[in-house]
Amino acid sequence: MIEKKVNRKVKPLPSGEIDFTLPVINEFITGNGLKILFVEKNKLPIIQFLLLCNTGSTNDIPGKEGLANLTAMMLDEGAGGYGALQLSDEIDMLGSHLTIRIDEDNIFVSIQTLKENLERSFELFSKTITKPHLQEKDFLREQRKALTRLIQRKDNPDDVADTIFDYNLYGKDNPYARLYSGNENSVKQLTVEDVKNFYNTFFIPNNSVLIAVGNTSQEELKKLLNKYLISWKSSELKKSSIPEPKRRGSRILICHKENAMQSEIRVGHFSSKRNEGNYFTRHLLNTILGGQFSSRINLNLREDKGYTYGAFSRFIYFKHQAHFYVSTSVSTENTANAIKEILSELQKIREGVTIEELNFAKSSLIRKFPANFETYSQIASNLTGKAIFSLPDDYFNTYLDNIRNVSNDDINETAIKEILTEETLIAVVGDKNKILEQLKEFPNSVLIEVDDEGNEIG
Repeated sequence: MIEKKVNRKVKPLPSGEIDFTLPVINEFITGNGLKILFVEKNKLPIIQFLLLCNTGSTNDIPGKEGLANLTAMMLDEGAGGYGALQLSDEIDMLGSHLTIRIDEDNIFVSIQTLKENLERSFELFSKTITKPHLQEKDFLREQRKALTRLIQRKDNPDDVADTIFDYNLYGKDNPYARLYSGNENSVKQLTVEDVKNFYNTFFIPNNSVLIAVGNTSQEELKKLLNKYLISWKSSELKKSSIPEPKRRGSRILICHKENAMQSEIRVGHFSSKRNEGNYFTRHLLNTILGGQFSSRINLNLREDKGYTYGAFSRFIYFKHQAHFYVSTSVSTENTANAIKEILSELQKIREGVTIEELNFAKSSLIRKFPANFETYSQIASNLTGKAIFSLPDDYFNTYLDNIRNVSNDDINETAIKEILTEETLIAVVGDKNKILEQLKEFPNSVLIEVDDEGNEIG
């Protein structure tokens, strides 16, 4: 037998064009006002349910920040006649997996189950959503957990950097400035009655979307909905408005961490919202700038300068607002140098990208796209974007063409519009005694010292 040798110096060619089609998204509304997004996928005997409730920390009562988070924490602490441990045991015995998470705009309740345990799992899932106990003893336990996590966050420079950046970018009167888990003072003010009122106000069918993906039929799904969620009642919901944040020019924030060996750095500014302008052009722009390992920012700070193990950039899209930022952690002595290189890359991207960079970014996004839909959980998670931002029905099936159709001129115009070097907010968490003089090298920015929640000191 002749052994065929492979020349490792020759890069293998791609196998051809990627073609991807998501199964049909069936959409309907139940009699009690619950919107359903359903994708039938029969490859495995698995079903994933994800309830998206259109409420998050943006709906917290002023002075009681962290209320939405504590409400989410309480949902599976006993429901429908089962105590917290009983409910957990019942779900575990079925081989199902229940998760609850929250962000600024939404609370997500998700369960994955085997086909053979579909009805029982859905019954427990529905009890968690519609019949949580919300008892005082469970509340006090979860309140203590929330307070402990807030204390732990302060010991994590990465979390502190995110906190002070968001707080000062959006401004204290904007709900996106607040940490979704609240602060120690606000969480201590919360009561179980606050949680009950929040739940009763926002956890209603006409304020929610149920996403179902997996090995079931629309007919079977409707039977489950009619049996277990039909008694869940809608009610009138008052719409709240979120103020537009103020733009305040270039500033540098410094949060002191005694004897810190590294500096956590965030650099960013406001951006266009998710449904404003061309999302796909922004996505490609960020891929080139800082969205992947071979991006400009990472190659500069990691590969060329050796300042960091990694640096990246992102556009963050909330439901009502958005911003762009660069994130990295560098050794203390290179704090100012790293910031200079980040600002330099932001300026350079405004001067244009090459056709080669654009084509490489397109190829990367196109070839990775199908991998985002490999699991049932991934499909359900991706469908949340459709629900939150009211994306068109053909969004996923036209995604690849929308990426391919972005031109070099589109990218260059977007870079000038979206990368705003004249109004960057720079947040640094590190040892003030070692980095303060370095930060004075940026005379065009106001230097402000803040505490670990972002409040100005002095």
